[in-house]
Amino acid sequence: MELTAFQELTQEISVECFFMTESQQEEKVIQLIDLHHFVECFDAKMKIVSYLHHSINIVVHEGEEKGILFCDLKHSAVPDSNASEEFRRRFGLSELWFVFVEETFVPDTACYTDAIIENSLDIFYDRIFTFNFFQSIIQPLKKEN
Repeated sequence: MELTAFQELTQEISVECFFMTESQQEEKVIQLIDLHHFVECFDAKMKIVSYLHHSINIVVHEGEEKGILFCDLKHSAVPDSNASEEFRRRFGLSELWFVFVEETFVPDTACYTDAIIENSLDIFYDRIFTFNFFQSIIQPLKKEN
């Protein structure tokens, strides 16, 4: 993402999300950076529709609206999957994707497999990925059905 585009988007967050605390706005900026970089790496034709007012990002991919939720297990717990399913219904999303974001390469995916099993993520999410942010590597943990 270009610096000017990043500055415009962070300005939009501070204006639109004025009611959020500083740390919540910081989390929103991180969500935005993760989203933009994921789109660049996965499919640059993907269009970002909405990201400001919820943790699930709405994108258009292959002509359908889909939701993408990012989670960094080092900094937060896995969000409630029931809320994600409700979000899918409310916004009429064709799919929900769950993305584990990692800053350093994790060769052993057992921690992700455990999180998937413990939180029944494979039931709620159509696709599950790991996304190594700095190496720009996306690996599927659950592919399309």
